[in-house]
Formats: sequence, structure tokens, C-alpha cells
Amino acid sequence: MDTASTLPHLNAALNGVTIVLLLAAFVLIKQGKVQAHRKAMLGAIGVSAVFLASYLVYHFTAPIFQFRGEGAIRPVYYVFLVSHVLLAAVATPMILVTAWRGLHRADARHRALAKVTWPVWMYVSVSGVVVYWMLYHVYV
Repeated sequence: MDTASTLPHLNAALNGVTIVLLLAAFVLIKQGKVQAHRKAMLGAIGVSAVFLASYLVYHFTAPIFQFRGEGAIRPVYYVFLVSHVLLAAVATPMILVTAWRGLHRADARHRALAKVTWPVWMYVSVSGVVVYWMLYHVYV
């Protein structure tokens, strides 16, 4: 398998699935469907774990892919990239703590942290797809 030509596309697809699961979980909890919300969130965590493994394999095995955009788009790309990477590092422990609280029915503490964790996780997933599109489809 050529990781440089395969894994970026898989990673973007995994981010896309995570976005769908996060949106579904949000709607489900607003509807009061706690068990369905739990399943969607655990699915999002599982897909994100697969993403993280694939992402690490890619970065350990593939050459660095250079952004080819020029002019004003370069700082836009780097703002997305840097914010994506920094928030991904912050989001990971937040996701784990939020999930732990939810699974152990510490509902008030879960909700309080989820109000911050969910938008950060959503931003990380969406910005990951944006970075992917800019790198592999728009500025090639």
C-alpha cells in the first residue's frame, strides 16, 4: 500500500464520518434520546481512534506534502492547519474526559464539558477536511 496516495483520502473520509456522527449525536441528545446519543458518540470516538492511527501511520511513512497555493490563500491555509493541529491536541483529552463523565452518568459535569468539547471536536473534524481539500484537490 502506498500510504502517501491512500491514507490522506481515508483520513478525510474518517473525518467526514466523524462530522456526521457528531451532528447526529447533537440532534439525538436534543431530542432526549440518550442511548442513541451515546451510541453515536461512541461511534465518533471509534472512528476518530481509527483516524488517529491512520494519521500517525501516514506521517511516519509518507513524505511531507507541500501546500502549493500562492498569494493570499497561503496564510488562510496555515491558519486552518495550525488551529486544526493545536485544537486536535487539546480536544483529545477533552473528548476522553467528556466521554468518561457521560458513561459514568456524571450528567451535569458531562454536559458542562460537552458544551466546550463538542464545538472544538467539530471544528477539528471540519478543519481537517478543509485542509485536506486545500492540499489534495484545490491547490494541486
